Amino acid sequence: MIPFPLTWLYVPGDRPHVVAKALACGADVVVIDLEDAVAPDRKAYARAATAEMLAERQPARVHVRVNALDGPWAADDLLAMAALPGVSGLRLPKVTAAAEVVRVAESTGLPLYALLESALGIEHAYAIASAHAALRGISLGEADLRADLGVREEAGLDWCRSRVVVAARAAGLAPPPQSVHPDIRDLEGLAASCARGRALGFLGRAAIHPRQLPTIERAYLPTEQEIEQAETIIKAATTELGAQALPDGRFIDAAVVAAAQRTLSLTRRD
Repeated sequence: MIPFPLTWLYVPGDRPHVVAKALACGADVVVIDLEDAVAPDRKAYARAATAEMLAERQPARVHVRVNALDGPWAADDLLAMAALPGVSGLRLPKVTAAAEVVRVAESTGLPLYALLESALGIEHAYAIASAHAALRGISLGEADLRADLGVREEAGLDWCRSRVVVAARAAGLAPPPQSVHPDIRDLEGLAASCARGRALGFLGRAAIHPRQLPTIERAYLPTEQEIEQAETIIKAATTELGAQALPDGRFIDAAVVAAAQRTLSLTRRD
């Protein structure tokens, strides 16, 4: 089992042949989307096709993004997905309150992941992140959040990004993955954006095309230099007690050791 998913590939639920290809492309998690990627007149078909495919366990970890909980399709989505062997988790869009998570958790029993896509969702980030034991992660839906806030520049979302990172940590959840990079041809821009996200405390990223996966993995896996530094820290920590300085002058303590252990955990992805 991979210690932390780094790649989350979204695929439209009304295109089963695309889903089948996605399951074999190497993403850590395949997210079958019943929401934004599916037109209103295709919702029922997407739900039925997804339920048929996930009636059996799949070779990859599969999540399903259901429709907005306050809309006309969510109840049927939740009912159809709740008992399927192939569903590893549900992604809940546009969550704004802890009560929404609790309601879904009690009705499905599945691992849940909340998407915060509005100012209200950001304001309630910690309450949502700590709402129920079934909630395993939170992340941003940046396209909707941009529209809600009227943000025009990348930097305008940095506070929200940091807020969701802090809320996840405070609630004992894994670091959130970044939202999608919408230009599938712009791999250089994707890499730069991933580097920025990593600096902010994100871990991994959602993708909308398989060609984005290698770039995301490279950005979030530790470099050889980072691995070497982490191994040096761990080795020193096993021979000395308390805070200490390495031969090169770097100071290490328990917090530095914990960060090194996390770095090394990301090298073991089998």
